[in-house]
Formats: sequence, C-alpha cells, structure tokens
Amino acid sequence: MSDAQGPPPPRRHGAETITLEAWTGPWADDDPDANYKADIALYAGQDPLATLRPLSAAIGVPVGAIVRYVLARYATSGSGGLLELGPSMVHRLWEPVGRAEADGTDGARLAAYHQLRQMLSWLRLPLVEDAGYPSSPPSGDDAGPATR
Repeated sequence: MSDAQGPPPPRRHGAETITLEAWTGPWADDDPDANYKADIALYAGQDPLATLRPLSAAIGVPVGAIVRYVLARYATSGSGGLLELGPSMVHRLWEPVGRAEADGTDGARLAAYHQLRQMLSWLRLPLVEDAGYPSSPPSGDDAGPATR
C-alpha cells in the first residue's frame, strides 16, 4: 500500500473557502479608513447566514451561491453606480468636494455640502415630484388635433 492519496480533487471554478469573521477593531484615530472600519465593526454581531440559510431553502439555491451573489453585487455596486450616473456626472459631483478639500476649511466644506445638496436635489427631482412632466397623457381638448 502506498501513502500517496493521488491528486487533490479538482476545484470547482471560483470555489473558495472563506471564514466569516466578526471584527471589531482596533484602528487608530487618524486611520483614513476609520469610517469604513467602524461600519464593519457595527455589523460584527450580525449573523448573515441567519437570513441566507432560510432564503436558500426557500428558493432552492445553495447558500454559497447566494453569498457569492451578495458579495459580488456589493463589491461591484460602485461600478454600477458609475454606470448609472456616468463619468461626467461623477466628476461634476466631485468638483465641490475637491475644491473644499484643497481649501481645507470648514467653511469651504460646508459650501461644498450645500452645492452637492442642490445638485442631488436636482437629480432626485423626477423621482419625488412630477418635475413638470404629466403623469398621464393629456385627454380631451388638450390632446391636440383629432385624427379620423
């Protein structure tokens, strides 16, 4: 008998084992990623599998496939946002931030906030108000010339 077990089983495309770790820090006060790390720590007590396991059973998709989907969707959401807004709008939204950071004052940052608020309000307008567009086609005499 030989001690050799042969080659390892083939790995499925993209299959990888990852440990879901509950991480709560620490991080330095001046860490440039402190907000992101604080958000990670905020969710450390949550068990995402408590939601994903029942979903898996309900729809007949393996938990690992759902976890992969959630991670891929989250990880690519920045790209999706860029596609939705477009590069020129992203640059336009960044301009007040860049100016404020270059100035480095609270007043400049507050002015940038107000400018971004106005820009986002304008972008959001069609989502929350009729923005001057009728919700249904005109009817009656206002419909234009009749065709017979």
